[in-house]
Amino acid sequence: MRCRMDSAAASIEHQHVVFEDGLALECGVTLPHLVVAYRTYGRLNGQRSNAVLICHALTGDQYVAETHPVTGKPGWWDMVVGPDLPIDTDRYFVICANVLGGCMGSTGPRSPRNGIDGPPWGTDFPPITIRDMVHAQKLLIDHLGIERLFAVIGGSMGGMQALDWAAAYPDAVFAAVPIATAAYHSAQNIAFSEVGRQAIFADPDWQHGRYWETGKVPARGLAVARMAAHITYLSEHALTRKFGRRLRAKPSGGSGLSLFGDTFEVESYLQHQGSTFVRRFDANSYLTITRAMDFFDLAAEYGDLSQAFAGSHTRFCLVSFSSDWLFPTAESRAIAGALNRAAANVSFVEIPSDKGHDAFLLDEPDFHRTLAGFLAGCAERAGLQS
Repeated sequence: MRCRMDSAAASIEHQHVVFEDGLALECGVTLPHLVVAYRTYGRLNGQRSNAVLICHALTGDQYVAETHPVTGKPGWWDMVVGPDLPIDTDRYFVICANVLGGCMGSTGPRSPRNGIDGPPWGTDFPPITIRDMVHAQKLLIDHLGIERLFAVIGGSMGGMQALDWAAAYPDAVFAAVPIATAAYHSAQNIAFSEVGRQAIFADPDWQHGRYWETGKVPARGLAVARMAAHITYLSEHALTRKFGRRLRAKPSGGSGLSLFGDTFEVESYLQHQGSTFVRRFDANSYLTITRAMDFFDLAAEYGDLSQAFAGSHTRFCLVSFSSDWLFPTAESRAIAGALNRAAANVSFVEIPSDKGHDAFLLDEPDFHRTLAGFLAGCAERAGLQS
């Protein structure tokens, strides 16, 4: 698979704000010029008290509840965010920012190194952390004139950000909903991330991260990385239900058996996932963000996970899914235990589902009812008007 850089995707003008003072990163490097791309839905009330920050997952972006400008597909959470939906945009002012290191308008490896024009950072982009992403989001929230967020909500990597928001800015978060996440990236998850990174490195079009100089992208490597990761987002039950061992249509005059190619339906599905991903995501961003997830470990940072939330007045709702083996329920229970030791206000629910880690992105009525109910209770407690 060979692919040239998607000039249409790169040329999209995203809604954004520029911070000329840049951002000091945890690695000790200061980005001299910071751009945060974002989208909003709903209306901020007069008290500026109804803002909900949604933190997206690894391969997500800020286009939560509208047609995506690159793919033309619906927003990734359009069944959750909108009028009369669990995150009701008639009631809440919803914000979602493309993470630092991303490739949909926020500063990242594809951004010009000097912040204006010229060659991109590429692999010279400094290593970032989940905390760096949160700091960039905090600059945006301050820019919007919001002193306290009603809620921070996120799944997977977005859940890591939600946890980090509550730890770093406890007075700025009334409620937090970390979904299908963990307080650190497990050795298994780091291993899966490394498989994806090595697939990108092995692609001859990667060119040591300077692929823009040839006008190409490491499409095959990035597609394989996506395929490997996507398997971890599903469950055996979900794969069996959708594909089983079904073969694709057999060619006329032959057995249909082939040593190569997409003989099985599940192979075709994974190849489609890989090829469509390449059109909207940057390989160096993938490397940067997966490494940020690997670095994440709240317990190590604070000595004990409960200390990350000591004295917190934030209300927490932790959600896991029974068939999620990427971020299993035990990891959410560990967070709940730490919050209990810190005497924080926490509720926890495991949603029965056979859809795996991706269940939070799919049609799961029990999850949607849980989310809507928790937010409604918090809104009543916070005195938000309906």
